[in-house]
Amino acid sequence: MLSRPGARDGGPHQAPGPAPSDATPTKPVVLSAVISAGACLLTGLLPCAVVAVIGWLAATFGGASGALQAGASAWLVAHKAGVTLGSGSITIAPLGLTLFLGWCLYRGGKSAARSSAADRTKDLLVLTGTFALVYGLGALVIALLTADGSLKVSPLSAFLGAASLALVAGTIGVLVESGAAEDIVDATPHGLRDSVPAAAAAVLTVIAIASLLYGVLLAIHFSRITGMLELLDAGVVGSVVLFAICLMLVPNMILYVVSFLAGPGFQLGAGTTIAPTGVDVGNLPALPLLAAVPADGATPTYLLALTALVPLAAGVVAGLVVVRRGLADEDSDALGWDAFALRGGMAALLAGVILFVLMALSGGSAGPGRMSVVGIPAALPAAGVLAAGMAIGASITAAVIASRRPADGEADAGR
Repeated sequence: MLSRPGARDGGPHQAPGPAPSDATPTKPVVLSAVISAGACLLTGLLPCAVVAVIGWLAATFGGASGALQAGASAWLVAHKAGVTLGSGSITIAPLGLTLFLGWCLYRGGKSAARSSAADRTKDLLVLTGTFALVYGLGALVIALLTADGSLKVSPLSAFLGAASLALVAGTIGVLVESGAAEDIVDATPHGLRDSVPAAAAAVLTVIAIASLLYGVLLAIHFSRITGMLELLDAGVVGSVVLFAICLMLVPNMILYVVSFLAGPGFQLGAGTTIAPTGVDVGNLPALPLLAAVPADGATPTYLLALTALVPLAAGVVAGLVVVRRGLADEDSDALGWDAFALRGGMAALLAGVILFVLMALSGGSAGPGRMSVVGIPAALPAAGVLAAGMAIGASITAAVIASRRPADGEADAGR
């Protein structure tokens, strides 16, 4: 058979490689980081400004500069930068917008690594550090330009929040694009390597169940949503802005449902309680997302049952992932059921840490007075309850399936 033209084993018929002048040009590491960080700043700010301007066009007060300030403030709050307006402060991050910004930074990190062709450890560190620094400095400048009169923004919190998000998301993008992520995975012990995807599966299971429950509650109370929309009477343009706001806050509400399923519950105002043991919330703002909140009083019994079933179900999923990945390893025959059970417990612990971080980021202050406390004050106990339930489900599932594996002699006899 003839070797294809240009193949490495083509012998004398091998096509000559491209000349050095034809190779894709690369940019310096620092320049690539600066360009990518600037592109991420513009990509994140533009949608916020567009939504704010659309809202200004629908309103009968304010000016275009105020609309741009509002858009920039929303962008800053998405980085957990505190914004003070009059006597109240807004620190609750719309996680939908935060996820979008994180995705942009991830793509920016990949673009910076691709354009610079960085592959050495020193270059990767310089690339990620410069990328985060430039993005943080951009947020600091935006905070200084946004602050005016009664609107105040902490430049330090803006810098730290933006730089932290850029460092995390941008580093992941750089590692994936440069191939360093594969090297890290290869150097990771098999037990931890199997626990990470199992933990991700457990977290996604909990979030999926919470999303399903939240969607069902919204459908049950659909009449409340229509009543709120009639009360607001926002019009076509205002409805677009309201839809964008609700879309950015959906992840927050889903995490509140997660804390509800864990037991401790959440708050939608100072002195309020929304938990499986009872609801005491009073009047709520006319936001369609809040239509799913149960009325004051006792909650249905099936919600109490879900607090035990949801973490166990997520643990079972994590245990299945641990066993499936563990049995695919070459040295799986040397692993006993206790090793699989340990991996399941490690996955549950890691899933609990991830859920704690997400629940802690979902809260904050939403304004003055009563709305100064919104979120999950007991995020650590909620994550602990979920981690304990997932550990039980994951360890038992992984141990039982691993213990039922046929021995080598039994497998040979079966053949």
